[in-house]
Amino acid sequence: MSVLIFTEINKGKVKKASLECINYGAKIAQTLGTTATAVVFNADAAQLEEIGKAGATKIVSVKNAALNNDADNALIASAVEQVAKAEDSKVIVFAFDVTGKAVAPRLSGKMKAGLVAGAVDYPVANGNALEVKKNVFSGKATAIYSINSDVKIISLLPNSFPVSLGENKATVEESSVEVGTSKITVKETKSSSSGTSVPLPEAELVVSAGRGMKGPENWGMIEELANVIGATTACSRPVADMHWRPHHEHVGQTGIAIRPNLYIAIGISGAIQHLAGVNGSKTIVVINSDKEAPFFKSADYGVVGDAFTIVPKLTEAIKKLKANSN
Repeated sequence: MSVLIFTEINKGKVKKASLECINYGAKIAQTLGTTATAVVFNADAAQLEEIGKAGATKIVSVKNAALNNDADNALIASAVEQVAKAEDSKVIVFAFDVTGKAVAPRLSGKMKAGLVAGAVDYPVANGNALEVKKNVFSGKATAIYSINSDVKIISLLPNSFPVSLGENKATVEESSVEVGTSKITVKETKSSSSGTSVPLPEAELVVSAGRGMKGPENWGMIEELANVIGATTACSRPVADMHWRPHHEHVGQTGIAIRPNLYIAIGISGAIQHLAGVNGSKTIVVINSDKEAPFFKSADYGVVGDAFTIVPKLTEAIKKLKANSN
């Protein structure tokens, strides 16, 4: 028996969300008195070492060209199922990200396993069941779900816990799986070039803007502020719908849900649909010229004023502060 953690490599690095899942899975394994086993595809020695430092006691390293970054989610689910059965895994952990949202439900159906998607806390063992907490009603409340199936699957909401790396070294076992041929052909891959290279679900710092920017030609000051503090850029839904910004930057109930340490919202009114995707942020700063904007009710800090005056001054102040500290 083991706790199996699906671990993903992206752009040559172990994804931060996966490292968080390994920390999480190791804690579950300790509670259940079993081992934490990570499964990873096509990883190199440095990546395997980092996975061990995150807390995995064993790594199942799968080499298969079909399981690359553009892999068909059906093939990933098949590969994880084979490893889970070989390892007699009774708990399987995913990140609640793009891959996890697609693969975990497939695996749940294949293995007749109960699934809680978007967990925000460690599960509690109650007999043969695991009780898992997650947010409901757009983050306004939490609910506790009990998984009673033989195999249990949990996907962890990214940025729920800080990543911790130690000196642990995992044993590595090479494995092969048969996954067949993908039915999907990738025609083109586009990557975001704005802000940092950190994907929004994993970003600890986010600078976001809305219709208050008045047009896409004014986004330079948003990107400059993001670059100065090392943040990822985001936007509200109307901005994405008007094609001012790409849709992968849209955060909110119908976009990407995020939980950064700092969320700066510029020129966003703060409608309930937007708040649903960002209210897990540790600190929210709102800059808006409308003092009645709903967002101020949810903000930790608010600035009432013209963003076109405030943001450049804020950026320059941060530049000076960084220069003086060097």
